[in-house]
Amino acid sequence: MSDTANATLLTHSAQNRCFGCGPENPAGLKLQFAVAEDGSVFCVATISENYEGPPGCLHGGIIATLLDEAMSKANRAQGVTAMTREMQIEYLKPVPSGAQIRIEGRVTRSEGRKHWTSAQILNVEGTVLARAVGFFIAVLPGSLPKPASR
Repeated sequence: MSDTANATLLTHSAQNRCFGCGPENPAGLKLQFAVAEDGSVFCVATISENYEGPPGCLHGGIIATLLDEAMSKANRAQGVTAMTREMQIEYLKPVPSGAQIRIEGRVTRSEGRKHWTSAQILNVEGTVLARAVGFFIAVLPGSLPKPASR
């Protein structure tokens, strides 16, 4: 990951209800990613105890969500809207709840609508706690359903 001092914040639409990053989802994680100079993305976050599995540790599904979100944002930083087709996760060490973590993602390869990505979660010491690789398919314009009125 390159120097984060010159990173650019990824912005969201005011009505974004995404569980991972949506400001309009009251139960969501509200992650805010930035794009580093090398095109990778990162987010520094503290995830609440509300998302625990074992006491003091994030639930495995939440860890998967964090990694998926980082890979999705890595695609978005490249101007691509894509959906996860496959994801493989390695849970290396417990990810603590209520503690600062860093989530990083990057696109490793692209061929047409196919995009391969990777992501990792690190603690404040820089130890990798979990990592993933993913395969995403770019969404064709107009192919997503229209959101329901709220």
